[in-house]
Amino acid sequence: MQNRFLTEVLGNRNNSVILERWDALALADGWLVAGCLFQTIWNKQAGRAPEADIKDYDLFYYDASDLSEAAEQNVQARVDEVLGDLGITVEACNQARVHLWYASYFGHPYDALACACDGIDRFLIPATCVGIRPDAIYAPNGLALLYDGILTMNPLTPYRDLFEKKAASYQSRWPWLRTDQGEMISASTSL
Repeated sequence: MQNRFLTEVLGNRNNSVILERWDALALADGWLVAGCLFQTIWNKQAGRAPEADIKDYDLFYYDASDLSEAAEQNVQARVDEVLGDLGITVEACNQARVHLWYASYFGHPYDALACACDGIDRFLIPATCVGIRPDAIYAPNGLALLYDGILTMNPLTPYRDLFEKKAASYQSRWPWLRTDQGEMISASTSL
């Protein structure tokens, strides 16, 4: 299933180019993660273009040597320089500093992480816990939930309010997705 996953996510031209330019990004413990991967799969399953309605492409990296916002902005500037010609939004996030801002932004606590994969592990929905880089695929919960379209709450981030908003947002775009109870989540706000 990993070969299928990689083939399909690389069917999104933007994902493919990001990996082609990976070395120029120079990300410590770097991963291409989240929506640009699982949404590409769901778009393919829905018969849509791989890139359809993907609002951004997320890069996780881990650098505990400088937890300042300025250091993260410097990395973002390099990412913009390397990938700016793609005409997409690419966001770089230092997973070593997420615990410094998560609670004020999302209203829930967030423990410090030890590596970028720890951040992938904590996505709100286990089916979406995926990351790739040129030499690896990281899918701590496997890929079956992703391909089956099952949305469950992650026990590592047990925040029902955030989960319900995220699930409702996904179900509004891919109505065949279902929660572990097979129900539709209704929420007026989407993430």
